[in-house]
This record gives sequence, structure tokens and C-alpha cells, in this order.
Amino acid sequence: MAVVTFVSHDGETHEAALVEGQSLMQVATDNAVPGIDGDCGGETACGTCHVIVDPQWSDVVGLSGADEEEMLAMNPERQPTSRLSCQMVGSEEWDGLVVRTPEFQL
Repeated sequence: MAVVTFVSHDGETHEAALVEGQSLMQVATDNAVPGIDGDCGGETACGTCHVIVDPQWSDVVGLSGADEEEMLAMNPERQPTSRLSCQMVGSEEWDGLVVRTPEFQL
């Protein structure tokens, strides 16, 4: 089973099992990961599921698409590897993935 680690801005970690085909946002909300709200339900309309992908994983999970970029452009904590977790569909290849949650989302 693949596992993802969510790291808060203060270093607290939360591990959760990835479910093949399920969004990373859904995994986070199902596991009560702090800082991932997913207020829009995965419609790329709110940015409350913003994560910062560990740079070593950015090639594996891919970069943000056009819809994500519109939402992320308004985010003051946007980083080069920022993604909306609602748009990241989990894969067994992502076992060990590490993402950080921005401070303002707490």
C-alpha cells in the first residue's frame, strides 16, 4: 500500500494511505489532515487544498495545469512545486510522496 506524508508548516507529520485513483485532497480529508479543507469539493475553485510537493517528487506527480495555475496565482504562499491536491490523482507510484501544507491554511 502506498503512503503519503503531509508535513505542516511547523513540521508536524501526518501519514495516510494513498488510494489508487482517489485525489490527494480526498485522502487528506478522509484522514483529517490539518490544513486541507477542500471547501469546493475538488472543483478547482477555492485553493483550500493547496500543497507544496517535495521537489524530488515533482517530476513523478507532474506540474499544475491551467485551471490550477489560475487558483494558485492568487495564493501568497505559492511555490514552484505548488499543486491543488484535488487535481492530483493518487497512484501506487507515489509511495513515499511528501507534501507540505502552507501556514495560512491552518
